[in-house]
Amino acid sequence: MPTAREIMTADEKYLTAEDTALDAAKRLADESIGAVPVCDVDGKLQGVVSDRDLVLEVIAAGKNPAEVKLIELVHGEAVTIGADDSLEEAIRTMSEHKVRRLPVIDGTALVGMVSQADIARSCPPEQVGKLVAAISQD
Repeated sequence: MPTAREIMTADEKYLTAEDTALDAAKRLADESIGAVPVCDVDGKLQGVVSDRDLVLEVIAAGKNPAEVKLIELVHGEAVTIGADDSLEEAIRTMSEHKVRRLPVIDGTALVGMVSQADIARSCPPEQVGKLVAAISQD
């Protein structure tokens, strides 16, 4: 079974806690992605901000995206997976926490992200279906 490192989208780029919602929105649009990791000044993962977070917590709330710091949109501890953890562990973690994307860490370093799409490219359809169902349940 492949590891998270083998299926992840490798990308060590992140935004910092002091960057703004506008910075995040521009990055999401420029790179056609749905979420961006947020780290402190030392590169330690603080959380993940998604396009949904931006819409619900900034735009719909009538806040100015140029003034909202990303740290304000990070809630709780980030759910992650180790780079050498198995694909099966990634599926279990995503299902358990009902998340569509997992930051991948190697030690304390952010090395990439595993998304539902990465899982879909690496698994039989029935496993993907179970993951989507688990994430979508209320």
